Amino acid sequence: MRTFYAASLLAASAILTPLGAQSVGLPIGTVAPAALVQTLDGKSVDLRQYIGTTPVVFEFWATWCPNCEELEPTMLALAKKYGDRVKLVGVAVSVNQSPARVKAYAAKHKLPLIVLWDHEGNATDVYSAPATSYVVIVDKAGKVVYTGLGGKQDLDAAVAKALK
Repeated sequence: MRTFYAASLLAASAILTPLGAQSVGLPIGTVAPAALVQTLDGKSVDLRQYIGTTPVVFEFWATWCPNCEELEPTMLALAKKYGDRVKLVGVAVSVNQSPARVKAYAAKHKLPLIVLWDHEGNATDVYSAPATSYVVIVDKAGKVVYTGLGGKQDLDAAVAKALK
């Protein structure tokens, strides 16, 4: 199953054109699910621990993903505009990556994310991530207010909605 998942993720990220908001993944209005992932130093964390005080932007990404790289300036702009009012969490998929590679990439690109490692694919599965560059925005009550895919997404409008 894991091999099939990895091959599917690679194929989808290579051929998908950028899709608009709410066209993929978790249904809008659902409660963001729990998902065990790891910090880059190997400690287990649940994605739900980031929900509750501010909206959260979850990006499922990879170091080799061109759409993810295209999305980086958008994430930087969100960090600059919203600061502590929003948490930005990058969930690195484990396909063709390692924690060390992810850590080095995040440092080199100065990603403004809490960077986590989805070694077992738990988060990717429960968040219905169809490919890398998948974004889920959750309001502080834990409800999904946005999903989208691709390098060009209007995340600013979605974050503003989540802050209301």
